[in-house]
Amino acid sequence: MRTRGFAALGPIIRLFWRERRGGLVAGAALSAFTVLAGIALLGVSGWFVTATAIAGLSMATALAFDVFAPSAAIRFLALSRTAGRYFERLQTHDATLRVLAGLRVNLFRGFAAPGAARALALRPARLLFRLTADVDALDSLYLRVLVPGAVAVVAGLAAIIALGILSWPLALAVGAAIVLPGLALPALAARAAEKPARRRAHTQEALRARAVDMVAGQSELALAGRLDAQRERVENADRREYAADLALNRIDSNTGFGFDMVTALILAGVLLAGAALAEAGQITAPLAALALLIAFAALEPFAALRRGAMELGRTLLAARRLSPRLEAEPAASAVHAAPDAGIAMAFDNVRLRYPGRGGAAISGLTLTIAEGERVALIGASGAGKSSIMALIAGEVAPDAGTIAALPATLLTQRTELFQDTLRANLKLAFPAAGDERLMEALDAAGLGDTVRGLPHGLDTELGEQGLGLSGGQARRLALARLVLRDTPVWLLDEPSEGLDGKTARDVMTKIKARAGKHRSLLIATHIRREAEIADRLIMINSGRIVSAYRRGEPGFAGALAALRPD
Repeated sequence: MRTRGFAALGPIIRLFWRERRGGLVAGAALSAFTVLAGIALLGVSGWFVTATAIAGLSMATALAFDVFAPSAAIRFLALSRTAGRYFERLQTHDATLRVLAGLRVNLFRGFAAPGAARALALRPARLLFRLTADVDALDSLYLRVLVPGAVAVVAGLAAIIALGILSWPLALAVGAAIVLPGLALPALAARAAEKPARRRAHTQEALRARAVDMVAGQSELALAGRLDAQRERVENADRREYAADLALNRIDSNTGFGFDMVTALILAGVLLAGAALAEAGQITAPLAALALLIAFAALEPFAALRRGAMELGRTLLAARRLSPRLEAEPAASAVHAAPDAGIAMAFDNVRLRYPGRGGAAISGLTLTIAEGERVALIGASGAGKSSIMALIAGEVAPDAGTIAALPATLLTQRTELFQDTLRANLKLAFPAAGDERLMEALDAAGLGDTVRGLPHGLDTELGEQGLGLSGGQARRLALARLVLRDTPVWLLDEPSEGLDGKTARDVMTKIKARAGKHRSLLIATHIRREAEIADRLIMINSGRIVSAYRRGEPGFAGALAALRPD
């Protein structure tokens, strides 16, 4: 087992301890109590059955034998074990689920750091897997590794102490025979299962991603003649997952066989040793039966480690994936200071480079935009317009230079809508907004009349990715969400993409009017109709400003005319 894998558990264990320390300790204590009650119950029951059988051999001993105290002890231990198991399950699972809920919150905060989710956003299936399957895999750490491990050690010590009352040589021999193989077998199983468990996690992730791609893009795949190829990729991933499952099942079966062999050998040894001690007169026959059953019951917690050992490789993989986000210090915002009075945003010699890319996306950018000013960033695709937007919004942090800006709302090129009602999608921007405010925003985006004409209005349900709306309607819904955000700066990345010319001009005019005199607009565009509302045009090329024109200056009309027409 790799050392760095166990090192990755540090942040996870610290989070568990910090979030639900009392609940986790209480759960472990209840689990230990339940196991000890089970050991005592089995031992006392065996002693009682054997003692009553021997006492019944003669009338004198049968009449003198006290059956009430052992019977009461057995009833008490049986009820204690049942109650302990119930409250142990309740406590351990409640504590684990609450910790995992807190873990998801911390991960969302970690992924919200500038640049953290941007890379994963290129592979959404991976991001989803991190927040679901990887987090779920961590419940094994407490429920199937830490608690069973601690309880197994407690059970082994309890068995040694109980048997030590009868015979210390027997106790030490049985204790060593229980603890050493009981810990060694799960350790060997965990080591053998590490690679298959990691391989299964990787193939499961690939299977889900490919299946989602096939279902979501089946129309495009069919048109391109690639549907059969994609189906084959899904089937290949499924076969690899099956092979990993088969390898894990073999290891699990071999480990179970090993535990059965160890149990049989230990019980045979205890039986022979107990018989020898009873024959020598050192202990009675009922005590020999008690020793046998205590040894048998003490083996049960070690067998419970088997499942945790099989899942440990998967747990370590999840910990390695998630720990960096939990350890990361809260990232400083890309906006380091408030701008001077009258300034909406200011860049001073800013440089930005994305990991894995050769050149800088933004290089030596110095730019100042006043409050209430409307500026259009123009240039070819890949020139750096969207990167400037991301810097202002705080989605990425600059590698050099400083940025000062007022709070801003970003409308990205891609429209993100959820499978919910129109009202719920709009309220993501302003949860407290009433219907009147929502309709006002829809009117500003040119979608109000359409929504009023729907049978259910704002309660109309959308499908996955906004299914039920056309591309233009989905874009206008995103614009309405932007209008609901009362920030002093709006960042519009190709805001009218997908709209017809007449509707797009109407929407841009309404946005300009809605912005008023004091709200600043920064528009990234290569379309003439979007740049027409700007007071200044700034040409970007390779992350640098190559020219800038204010309305009324020579060159403004030419730069505007050079943009793509409607």
